[in-house]
Amino acid sequence: MSPKSPQSGTSRFDRGHTDDLMAFLAASPTPYHAVANAAERLEKAGFRQVAETDAWDGTSGGRYVLRGGAIIAWYVPEGAGAHTPFRIVGAHTDSPNLRVKPRPDAGAHGWRQVAVEIYGGPLMNSWLDRDLGLAGRLSLRDGSTRLVNVDRPLLRVPQLAIHLDRTVSSDGLKLDKQRHLQPVWGLGDSVRDGDLIAFLAEEAGLAADEVTGWDLMTHSVEPPAYLGRDRDLVAGPRMDNLLSVHAGTAALTAAAGAEPPYIPVLAAFDHEENGSQSDTGADGPLLGGVLERSVFARGGSYEDRARAFAGTVCLSSDTGHAVHPNYAERHDPTHHPRVNGGPILKVNVNNRYATDGSGRAVFAAACERAGVPFQSFVSNNAMPCGTTIGPITAARHGIRTVDIGVAILSMHSARELCGAEDPHLLANALTAFLTD
Repeated sequence: MSPKSPQSGTSRFDRGHTDDLMAFLAASPTPYHAVANAAERLEKAGFRQVAETDAWDGTSGGRYVLRGGAIIAWYVPEGAGAHTPFRIVGAHTDSPNLRVKPRPDAGAHGWRQVAVEIYGGPLMNSWLDRDLGLAGRLSLRDGSTRLVNVDRPLLRVPQLAIHLDRTVSSDGLKLDKQRHLQPVWGLGDSVRDGDLIAFLAEEAGLAADEVTGWDLMTHSVEPPAYLGRDRDLVAGPRMDNLLSVHAGTAALTAAAGAEPPYIPVLAAFDHEENGSQSDTGADGPLLGGVLERSVFARGGSYEDRARAFAGTVCLSSDTGHAVHPNYAERHDPTHHPRVNGGPILKVNVNNRYATDGSGRAVFAAACERAGVPFQSFVSNNAMPCGTTIGPITAARHGIRTVDIGVAILSMHSARELCGAEDPHLLANALTAFLTD
């Protein structure tokens, strides 16, 4: 859905974008589903997929590359030169969760379980006593892949009853990542190797012997929902960072219809939550390769590539921390971002975020053009600061990068919380950045 002009007052703003975000979150339980859904939206806007193994032409129009859980999409306006700079919205598709191990079938004491590994840095308690589905991709004998999504209650990580651990009330919950987070999915006295994959193959309409590899992960099956007396909040999974992927997709499709003076780009990477060092991560060669090939396809030289990169700006869009009403002392005392207050500009002088003064000016100008308010975020000096793909993008490609996002609560929980108005405010700011 294309972003709409912001309207003041939560009760009066157009909820269309946020409704669409909720549908996107529900349909995207894994990075592979997220990029497939983004690609479908781009196709409807006239974009076409190009294969990395094919020769690329330099004609105008929208194109995208899919690689695993990453997507790079761009639009070449009519008359764009080989040295035309890019305007990039960067984001990531992955979220912390529980991922299936190579030998998934496990169990004991009459319970059938699935062996899982911890991905990223989840709030582990948020995965307890929650109905979980299972989704991901199956790799087949012929070299192809098939998406699978069991979006119904299949798994559960049962918490230990308080009667069997009286110390939990005084000492707090302590979870061992190996012993305490293995979900149950049925009953049985014997473990049968191959059961889980055979079940998932059947769900995907495949024979079990067709499946030779898999990348599978759990997800909460509770759908996103409006929350609060005035429905001015949204609770849902994977806002970190599919909220930005969704906003970036909407902004790119809007920019493609405006024939901007730049080449607008959406770069949504996988593996941000564990360091970005992969062929689909921000610390890999994917983005640089796509941008360079775009320059060369339009007849450009290395000099044109250097000129284009020198004029390029990237907005690294990732969720950030809204001030928490129960833990306000954990925030910087002069920086308290609020939900529905507009996107946040993320600053850290030790380069955990890539924003500097010139980058702030670029973002402020985009927000002003869009009529969107924005806020600033900086960490409490006594607390460590997180990071994003921003510094990686700046350092790897020599591209001026600005870190921004939407302020949320419960980051890295199985279910996060944001303001209902902020997603479309972010999309409007990104659209102005890509088009003006």
